[in-house]
Amino acid sequence: MQGQLRVYIDNVTPEIESGKYSIAKVVGEKIEVEADIFCDGHDLLRAQIIFRHEDEKKFHTAPMSMMYEDHWRGNFTTDKQGKYYYTIEAWMDHALTWKHSLKRRMEGKEKLNVELLIGAKHLKNIKADADKDDKEEIKKLIDILSDEKHYDKAVKSAMSERVEELIVKYPYKEISTTYKELPLYVDRKKARFSNWYELFPRSTSRELNAHGTFKDVEALVPRLQEMGVDVLYLPPIHPIGTSFRKGKNNSLKARKGEPGVPWGIAGHKEIHPELGTLTDFKSLVKKAGDAGIEIALDYALQCSPDHHYVEEHPEWFTWRPDGTAQYAENPPKKYQDVVPFNFETEDWESLWNELKSIVEFWIEQGVNIFRVDNPHTKSLYFWQWMIAEIKKDYPDTLFLAEAFTKPKLMYHLAKIGFTQSYTYFTWRNSKAEFIEYMEELTQTEVKDYFRPNFWMNTPDILPFHLQNANEAVYITRLFLAATLSSNYGFYGPVYELQSSEALPGREEYLNSEKYEIRNWDWKKDTKLKMLTGIINRARRDNEALQQTNNLQFLNVQNDNLLAYYKESDDGKNKFICVVNLDSTKKQQGFIQTPLEKIGKQEGEIFIAHDLLNDSRWTWSNRWNYVELDPSILPCHLFRIEGD
Repeated sequence: MQGQLRVYIDNVTPEIESGKYSIAKVVGEKIEVEADIFCDGHDLLRAQIIFRHEDEKKFHTAPMSMMYEDHWRGNFTTDKQGKYYYTIEAWMDHALTWKHSLKRRMEGKEKLNVELLIGAKHLKNIKADADKDDKEEIKKLIDILSDEKHYDKAVKSAMSERVEELIVKYPYKEISTTYKELPLYVDRKKARFSNWYELFPRSTSRELNAHGTFKDVEALVPRLQEMGVDVLYLPPIHPIGTSFRKGKNNSLKARKGEPGVPWGIAGHKEIHPELGTLTDFKSLVKKAGDAGIEIALDYALQCSPDHHYVEEHPEWFTWRPDGTAQYAENPPKKYQDVVPFNFETEDWESLWNELKSIVEFWIEQGVNIFRVDNPHTKSLYFWQWMIAEIKKDYPDTLFLAEAFTKPKLMYHLAKIGFTQSYTYFTWRNSKAEFIEYMEELTQTEVKDYFRPNFWMNTPDILPFHLQNANEAVYITRLFLAATLSSNYGFYGPVYELQSSEALPGREEYLNSEKYEIRNWDWKKDTKLKMLTGIINRARRDNEALQQTNNLQFLNVQNDNLLAYYKESDDGKNKFICVVNLDSTKKQQGFIQTPLEKIGKQEGEIFIAHDLLNDSRWTWSNRWNYVELDPSILPCHLFRIEGD
């Protein structure tokens, strides 16, 4: 067969490292497949995508069309979670070539007797795959084309559109070229669209200096629901070790009563006793779930020195000459209260299985989302194995990589299975920086496997631009995160209340909640809280805002104004977002509106409906004026209406 092949398939996209890794999609998401497809000679080509779920034996097909110069494109959608395989099949369609040549032969005054017999042969080939009604029709056409006594009738039938319809419907592929199988992993929709809110349960009590409980967190669920939150992320809820416990502001020695750092874990399958019981935790999971909020837990693979793992499995750790376990370091930072696992241990299989069992334990308690602490400091081979194993039995499970690390390592974590990732958005500020970064995320192969989750702040990171910043800065960062990316999050009450005191010269919070219990005014309403609810409801109700890769930046002649366009896959839901990046001064300019995508012509009226304040602007031109005063509102969320 190899010696008979004549069709080549090259430059297939998406394809990650020659098919070594899966592309990442969600249920119902359109997968665009492109390739260069060509052959020798002048025969017409046909091509199709072939795909199947790993549980299916039968393949599904989707047609491809040539877009330009031998470059073909097609798409398909998936209807269930799990692993898929897809490829491209292409062939010379001799029957279609015959059909298209008839017109030219007629124009050349050729007698078509032989061509009619050739056509009858092609129809015999396709008849075998035709359904009952079409099979009967094809048989009649074969008889007509084979009847030399009624030449004119045969020619008329051969030239009919119906013959071409049947040839296209039942392709005859005696010899075809098939590209290699490529992997695809399909997650539930939450993998692509979510908004996260982080809080420390121990800081949720309404009583001064009292330790919060899961019941206190439950009391906050209606507030979070009002804000449109759909993922509530809790830092480690486990017992905290006492050995080398850190004090306020990372003091090396905790004073009496200081609670320690939650990441100094003394038991991965246990709950901190002051938070409540496992029953209380399950109650929180249920109450949040009833409100449309999933609980995400921190999955931190490290121990306090007095964790039972250290005593029971000393082979899982690295030991220093003085007989103490090697604590974690990231010079100049030292984490004396944290002992990392040694992934080079000879007992790695037992270690891997135990670490996987931690995830399984919490899944059994109703948790399906995990924020993974510093995955770039643990074995990449472990992550690839563990995530794949969990996904086999628990396909709803999602993993967010807290990986503020080098780009290649960050992207590799996505390739090996992480569902979402923290990003460098936290440190992008200028118009040029946003455009450059977003084009990297949405217009390179990264878009096929890396799902960004934009965070404005974390307990570890208070960016310089938020320190002593005005309200407009906080609103701007919220808007950018929520509209540039379909996944975003922030570290809760601190961000809402604009708590921005920092350690001098550092991007770290002063009096950080990592080291102490804080009391927050959970009843306080702010402009930021109100806008969070409005933006999240707009995201929930509009498909255009539920993905990241549909982003197109718009021309606006002002470096302080950033404008971009998004639309849903069906083109019915359209948005123009505009942001004033200057937090102190009013900025204005003209936006070049993409009339062709909106479906309007110059002079044709349409409405730009700002969902943030329910104002409506009447536009009819390609260039439209905007003015944003940061003291009022530094952004527009225009839904294009009036089709």
